[in-house]
Amino acid sequence: MDTAGSDLLSAREENAVAIVRRAMEMGINVVDTAESYGTEEAVGKALDGVARDSVILCTKAGVTGSGAFRKASDLRQSLEASLRRLRTDHVDVYHLHGVTLDEYDYAVSELVPEMLRMRDAGMIRFLGVTERFAADTGHAMLQRALQDDWLDVIMVGFNMINQSARDRVLAVTRQRGIGTFCMFAVRRALSHPPTLRALIDDLRSKGYITEPLNPEDPLAWLLVEGMASSIPEAAYRFCRHEPGLDVILSGTGSIAHLEENARSIMEGPLPRLGIRRLMRIFGSVDCVSGN
Repeated sequence: MDTAGSDLLSAREENAVAIVRRAMEMGINVVDTAESYGTEEAVGKALDGVARDSVILCTKAGVTGSGAFRKASDLRQSLEASLRRLRTDHVDVYHLHGVTLDEYDYAVSELVPEMLRMRDAGMIRFLGVTERFAADTGHAMLQRALQDDWLDVIMVGFNMINQSARDRVLAVTRQRGIGTFCMFAVRRALSHPPTLRALIDDLRSKGYITEPLNPEDPLAWLLVEGMASSIPEAAYRFCRHEPGLDVILSGTGSIAHLEENARSIMEGPLPRLGIRRLMRIFGSVDCVSGN
């Protein structure tokens, strides 16, 4: 028996439980997980004893499994297993996870009818879909999905570097009242200066960026008095105050990082001049995720 491995797994779960409980103490009331994350059991433990109607609980399931399209009956079994791990009888949002344009027609014809039946059975409150943003930085799947009328919620990639969802996705979700979760607000490029420099150099070489920027610290201008104290803070604030983004997602592995991210998200909007400059610099970018 690998007791060291077991102890490490237990410590990781305890840490995850502590993070979720601290989030609840801070007033955060949306918890997002997925069958593929391996965190549903920790979330279930963390929320044990918490009033169910005080938290918006979301999980996800992929369209494919074991290299093949998932059957409707498999999707139901997946949700039932998620509910057991989450220690609840329903989730507030159930997403089809990381759907590509090539997968969408199958998903909507074979899986969405089962999701509707599970909703009618009280297992789901709202139906959603998340895009595979790293591979679909121009939002082709979501643009296709928003032509249909089954969606209550979507999860979209949006950040300072790639704002293309503003016109391609948010214009529709705002008009139709579709709840919108923002992912990728801060990923590697906005938290690791060398990655940011390399990414901006690449975008410049491809003609996406033409505005003069400091090659050593291209977003240093955001850190002057009255703007932001860090690039991640600026990135969270940029997303938090974007019209049409209802929930800004933030993943973390520590309570200190959770608290730091929450402080950033709750700050006011960036100065208007800063927002306009970010829109001018990155307005034509739709080819990167920021990861």
